[in-house]
Amino acid sequence: MIRTVAIRRRERAPQAMTDVHPVLARVLAGRGQREAPDYSLKGLLPPTMGGLEGAAKLLAEAIQAGQRILVVGDFDADGATGTALAVRALTSLGARDVAWKVPDRFRHGYGLSSALVEEIASPAPDVLVTVDQGVSSVAGVAAAQAKGMRVIVTDHHLPGPQLPSAEAIVNPNLAGESFGSTALAGVGVMFYTAMAVRARLRELGWFDRRPIPRLDGLLDLVALGTVADLVPLDENNRRLVYQGLARMRAGQCSHGVRALLEVAGRNLRHVQAADLGFAAGPRLNAAGRLEDMGIGIRCLLADSERAARTLAGELDVLNNQRQALQADMLQAAEAQADELAGRLDGTVQGLCVFDPDWHQGVVGLVAGRLMERLQRPVMAFAPAEPGSSELKGSGRSPAGLHMRDLLVDIDTRQPGLMARFGGHARAAGLSLERDRLAAFKSSFDECLARHEFADEVVLTDGELGASELSAETAAVLERGGPWGQAWPEPLFDGRFRVLERRIVGQAHLKMRLQPESGGEAVEAIAFRAGSLLRNELPDPFHVTYRLELNRWRGQINPQLNVQHLVESGP
Repeated sequence: MIRTVAIRRRERAPQAMTDVHPVLARVLAGRGQREAPDYSLKGLLPPTMGGLEGAAKLLAEAIQAGQRILVVGDFDADGATGTALAVRALTSLGARDVAWKVPDRFRHGYGLSSALVEEIASPAPDVLVTVDQGVSSVAGVAAAQAKGMRVIVTDHHLPGPQLPSAEAIVNPNLAGESFGSTALAGVGVMFYTAMAVRARLRELGWFDRRPIPRLDGLLDLVALGTVADLVPLDENNRRLVYQGLARMRAGQCSHGVRALLEVAGRNLRHVQAADLGFAAGPRLNAAGRLEDMGIGIRCLLADSERAARTLAGELDVLNNQRQALQADMLQAAEAQADELAGRLDGTVQGLCVFDPDWHQGVVGLVAGRLMERLQRPVMAFAPAEPGSSELKGSGRSPAGLHMRDLLVDIDTRQPGLMARFGGHARAAGLSLERDRLAAFKSSFDECLARHEFADEVVLTDGELGASELSAETAAVLERGGPWGQAWPEPLFDGRFRVLERRIVGQAHLKMRLQPESGGEAVEAIAFRAGSLLRNELPDPFHVTYRLELNRWRGQINPQLNVQHLVESGP
């Protein structure tokens, strides 16, 4: 869906990048970059997180003693890649007995629950390592320790008021943590943990008679999990993702990552961060949303192309099912939103939507799509399981409002209203009883009433000249990445005349546009914008767009990927 927005062009820092293409230099300057980027691994932040020393000591002892290590992950793409990385890293470091387990979204819920601990306690592992979860699992960690397990928590989520009593907690977001980045994904935290374990084993002489394993071969997993989890691509994360993508393009990636990209129709030689976020990531996430993330982890751990392709095919089928389910749920949610807006004369500060037939694994996606449309916070609820009185809610928020802080505010006003909650600035989740939903909606509205939402203004990187709308420029921008969360892909704006337009695929609008200033026409596409075919468009019309390469049947041409219609701006 194409929205109409106001725009503002980015302010640019003084440019000193004489060895960088001028368009890329302008883009980087608009993001505060003052010199050509260097994403080599030598600039990676060293493993100095608090808790790493204790975690490395414990894991090194377990490896040397041949003890049983159990990795407990999470049911999203970050958790799956982090779990696979942990298993592969610990095995390569010499661990002889490494197993993994992932919670079932429907039976266990999020995190290291007491119910999950009961399942893994017979026989109990010597060491339990959480990945991408655990910092809020106070009861679960205590239950595991009561069963004789030593627990290491690796996580990146914001901690609650009480930390679990784990033997070690590795989390860049702990209070007092001085590590140079708070943006690591769960898979990134596990990668740093693996580096610390290797360093500890080296100190102990473990590698005197065995080769020291390289861990950079796991960066394909780090890149996939980091991009899919939508964590900010600060400099350290960009370095990790850049290196992971470089290895994928060189064919140096796991069978599972290769198979996920292949089943999505992506060319490994030209893979970009967007392919991880919009192709591989959703297929991996589909397992955790609809069934069991074990399918995804087995795909990432597959030791043959054949096995990986079979599992990737299963994930592709699940993703198709997820898309169909999401479309039906979104249609119903939009009807609820329209009905509420009609009653409130269009003034909606936020929205809570619920349907007893919805699937709890998809409500987060529905909330995200509605949030994009309304530019207001959205909470979407579904039964924890069919017929259950417990509801699972997933929330998404536009920039300017911290979703988890909003839930903290609600919990302060009405303690006990929510059974559990947690999350980040832009996304959060909770559970509550169905008979408390009305009270939650009321408190949600009251808290939002104190917040002023500014009209959405989209930042662009300015105009491109007609001669810059070329395959050469698109290739330069493609190589200039990785682009992603908090380091957005270049977005330009300009005025064009529409020479042709037609529908392609499923309601996508294909156009041939000519710059208002003249010059050669260029191909353009606007996804999910088929309704514009029936509308009168201004001539010329003002749009925002991304300049990309369209690789089709051996041909490579520039293409504008239209994002918004512009109502006001330069």
